Amino acid sequence: MHALVDQFFNVAIMAQAMPIMLRGLGWTLVLCAVAVPCSFLAGVLIAVLGTVRFAPVRWLMVIYVDLLRSIPPLVLLILVAAALPFAGIRLSPFAAVLLALTLNASSFYGEIVRAGIESIGTGQWHAARSTGLSYAQSLVHVILPQALRNVLPDLASNTLEVIKLTALASVVSFQELLYSADMARSVTYNSSPITLAALIYLIFLWPLVRLIGRLEHGVKA
Repeated sequence: MHALVDQFFNVAIMAQAMPIMLRGLGWTLVLCAVAVPCSFLAGVLIAVLGTVRFAPVRWLMVIYVDLLRSIPPLVLLILVAAALPFAGIRLSPFAAVLLALTLNASSFYGEIVRAGIESIGTGQWHAARSTGLSYAQSLVHVILPQALRNVLPDLASNTLEVIKLTALASVVSFQELLYSADMARSVTYNSSPITLAALIYLIFLWPLVRLIGRLEHGVKA
């Protein structure tokens, strides 16, 4: 039991690793601050394009969503980070992770927003158009606000998944939280930095988990 505690809950080693862990946390927060808005905006664009009357555009969005939702995020990240250089496209670890996350998460955001748009009755469209608004104006000012409100719990849940997926960045040596923890582990020969990383993720993500629960409860109520 003592060996288990020493290997995973060594407070002295956690304190020693804390500076590099905080730097890693900083990069994780930067990645989240960029990846989440980029993924969401791309998802909204995909959802909107999926509603246009021009069939080839709609089918292109269907193919995009189905393809990107079917590829595991780790595989996609390795493709972006390791395969693109053979095509002459070299990205920094940050850019590679951001691109992979955006491609993956935007497909899920797109499906969520599309479902929200389809949940709005045709009467709302007719009412908006009857006031003189164009199709685009009706979509932006009338339909989208209602659609996003209807799928808010799903959007929050997907955002949580995007934040957790940032841990995959350690695979391409991007110095986020998990990578920093693994570096500390390799130096100290102790797994306590990994435990510390898990605790940090818990502290930051648990409030979001509770918020999602409240949102889902509110929708069911």
